[in-house]
Amino acid sequence: MADASNEPGIRRAVASDVGAVKAVTDAAYHPYIARIGVVPQPMEADHAANVAAGRVFVTGGPGEGVAGLVVVEAHEDHLYLDSIAVRPDARGKGVGRRLLAFVEAHARELGLPEVRLFTNAMMWENRKIYPKYGYEVVGRRVDGPYDRVHYRKRLV
Repeated sequence: MADASNEPGIRRAVASDVGAVKAVTDAAYHPYIARIGVVPQPMEADHAANVAAGRVFVTGGPGEGVAGLVVVEAHEDHLYLDSIAVRPDARGKGVGRRLLAFVEAHARELGLPEVRLFTNAMMWENRKIYPKYGYEVVGRRVDGPYDRVHYRKRLV
C-alpha cells in the first residue's frame, strides 16, 4: 500500500527510526509533565511495537533526522490519531500542519470518513490548534489520571 504521498517527506517509520521516534516524542511531551501532573501517555508507548506494526510515520528520509511524527491506528469507521509530536526546534515551521494534512490524506486513502483524536485538557495549546484545522470537540472524559478532550474531523 502506498503511503498518503501528497505530503512529500513523510514516510512510514522503520526499525532504525525507533530511537528518533522516542527522542522526538519525549522532547515534545516532556514540558507537559509538570502541568498535567503525570507522564503523558505517548511517552510511555512501546515505540518499537508501533513502528513494527506500521503505525508510525515520520518526516524526512533515513539519516535526515526526524523533525516530527504521527502514530495512527485504522479502525473500521475512522483513523485514530494516537500521537503527533514535533521536535521543539522544529516548531513553527509547518511540520505539525504537514503531519495533520498527511493523517487526513492517509485516512482518505484507506477509505475512512473521519479522523479522531484526543488531547489532555491541560494541553491548551492543542485545544486552540485542532479547531483551526476543522476538528470539532465531541466530548470530554476522565480516564484515570487523564482529563481528555475528544475531537473528530469528518472528511466528506
